Amino acid sequence: MRLFKKFFVTFWPMIFIFGVWFAFSYPYFLQQKVPFPSKHLVTTFSPWSYYEKFAGPVKNNAMSDIIYQIYPWKHFTIQMLKQGEIPYWNPYAFAGNPHLANFQSAIFSPFNLPFFLLPFVDAWSLLILLQPLLAGFFLYLFMREQQISQTGSLISSVAFMFCGFMVGWMAYGTLAMAIAFLPLTLFAIEKSFHKKTFWMLPVISIGLAASYFSGHIQTSLYLTVFSIVYIFFKLFVTRNVRSFLLVGLFFSLGVCIALIQIIPTFALYHESIRSSLVYPDGQIPLSHVVTIFAPDYFGNPVTRSAWMGYYAEWANFIGIIPLLLAFFSFFKPKPSVYFFWIAGILAFAFSSDTPLRQLLAVSRIPVFATSIPSRMVVLFSFSFAVLAGFGLDALLALIKKRKYKQIILPIFIGLIIFMICLVLLILHLLPSDKTSIAIRNLLFPSMLSLLALIAIALSFFFRKFAIIIVCVVLLLLTAIDSLRFATKWMPFDEKTLVFPDLAVIQKMQEHIGYGRVFGHLGQQVASYYGLAMLDGYDPLYIERYGEFILTSKTGEYMPADRAIVEVTNQGRYTKRVLDLLGVNLIFHPKIDTKKEWALPVWRENKIYTKIYDDEKFQLYTNNTALPRAKLFYKYEVIQDKKELLRRFYTENFDYRNVLLLEDDPQIIEAGIQQPRNSVAIISYTSNKVIISVETEIPALLFLSDNYYPKWTVMVNGNKEKIYRSDYAFRAVIVPKGKSTVEFVYGGLF
Repeated sequence: MRLFKKFFVTFWPMIFIFGVWFAFSYPYFLQQKVPFPSKHLVTTFSPWSYYEKFAGPVKNNAMSDIIYQIYPWKHFTIQMLKQGEIPYWNPYAFAGNPHLANFQSAIFSPFNLPFFLLPFVDAWSLLILLQPLLAGFFLYLFMREQQISQTGSLISSVAFMFCGFMVGWMAYGTLAMAIAFLPLTLFAIEKSFHKKTFWMLPVISIGLAASYFSGHIQTSLYLTVFSIVYIFFKLFVTRNVRSFLLVGLFFSLGVCIALIQIIPTFALYHESIRSSLVYPDGQIPLSHVVTIFAPDYFGNPVTRSAWMGYYAEWANFIGIIPLLLAFFSFFKPKPSVYFFWIAGILAFAFSSDTPLRQLLAVSRIPVFATSIPSRMVVLFSFSFAVLAGFGLDALLALIKKRKYKQIILPIFIGLIIFMICLVLLILHLLPSDKTSIAIRNLLFPSMLSLLALIAIALSFFFRKFAIIIVCVVLLLLTAIDSLRFATKWMPFDEKTLVFPDLAVIQKMQEHIGYGRVFGHLGQQVASYYGLAMLDGYDPLYIERYGEFILTSKTGEYMPADRAIVEVTNQGRYTKRVLDLLGVNLIFHPKIDTKKEWALPVWRENKIYTKIYDDEKFQLYTNNTALPRAKLFYKYEVIQDKKELLRRFYTENFDYRNVLLLEDDPQIIEAGIQQPRNSVAIISYTSNKVIISVETEIPALLFLSDNYYPKWTVMVNGNKEKIYRSDYAFRAVIVPKGKSTVEFVYGGLF
């Protein structure tokens, strides 16, 4: 019994963190549900959305990117790793696109290991659920190193575990994981400055590298900058130059480890539109400051009551109790308190509609100026979660000293400021029909605030139990508030609805060969099931390809979109694009037959041949599609890229027999007759394409995959030049006779 009591006294904070986490995660462990929006998938996304049996209510429809991108990318990553290959390239999106370099693929994440041991959906569930648990444990360690009480450390931990940023992005498995390592990194830095413990220095490197390997470069850069500033802060406070140098050394080591992810990403960044795109907006309006107190003041997408803004992007909630306690940290005047107050206020200013945010946009600093700025609010949430721990200890000290006036004054001032702000917002900002939603969503945080004040007031009368009353009540209220916020947002849906197999998908896999499929499908099908498509959705993709596809709508040059590439059914040159890029399979929902927006497969019998028919869909072969690899004997050289693109989309341009190049290969003369030849793809994998070629004279071998500098080509064992052809694709010179051509992705660097 004594042993159990000693164990509980020592480890009860960890047990409490685990208990709060389990209260959030129990649908997975006890109800066989998964933290994945599977109902949203089958209800909204093709081809499942066409089946009535999948129709039903969707809890949260604001998580489309998980379905389009993150989950299929992770599935593709694990499939390639299980085959012993690093997936540098994804051949199923955008006519091919870098995969490792897109960063969100998180190929080097240590949390990929469970995917080798468990069913994919279970490994995914653990990845998602580990994020708040790790964040809570790591912040608890940091707070204890700051000499904060167990209860104060727990309040900080729970506040950070389920703050607005963590909850809003938890289902992605990338952003929240990337920031979860911030408190671990700071803990190792703090410990290294105060104690001569060499074993903590590698933890700095591990924490930093693990963040970069988690899959979101913007968040990891925030962690990096915050940590660097904290290192200099510790140098200023401690004057410990030796520790500063050691910490700096191991911090640099962490950055060096992360370079295996950072370097490929920045190489792709310069090939994408993101290198020139600056966000003119995306900051949090100052009117949303009220959501720190009441997160659903402007409604919630889950309840379909949201009418303003971007809930997950602008979420700045940390819990009403931690927010209240943060103001009490003023009564604990320590350098760390000042640091986190300044850091929190600056983070809020840079993420909100302030002159500082505009200054950041004007700076054009990569990632910081080219990404959505509101996400920097996570540093505000983290800083104020830390301040909450300091604040609780300050409050308890005031209670012990019976300094009631000092306790009441900040509470009274805070309430007055809040009421003034509330009245102004209701009277001047809200539409009349939205006022009732705002007032209703103020009730719960107001009730929690009142209960907290009652607990503090009771401490005035029950001196013997004052500390216990305050600690227990504030800790429980924090947990209740955080859990209510998190469970309201986060979906736990049926495991059986996670990418359920359909007959039409199986048929596409059987018939596609080395071709591509076109239709209303999306990347959720392409990357997950290994079906090559032309469309794609990715914040980092090759800019030239986006220009090529968008220009096909009219033939007039159009700049690439910031994230989406989509071939439209009714584009002026859509058929030319489909044929050139080897689209041999057309996916056609029957409901679209004879509709003006659909590709007219039903009336072009000589071009399209039906090969599959069920109650919902038809599949057609495109009989005029060029093969993925083809020999060309004619070419034109046009060095101006816009002129080249204009030429390709000229009505009389013979795209089936003439290649457009930017460099002259000087091998053949225009007008030569095409001789006999043969081309066969021997092997096609993510990182290597092997093609057998035979031709009577030298020719250009065209491969309708995206051109990217990291690809190299070997012709009969000799390295040759890859020519960018038809604006965005690849060609290589092949000699007379038989040849073996190997396109190989060049690796990390």
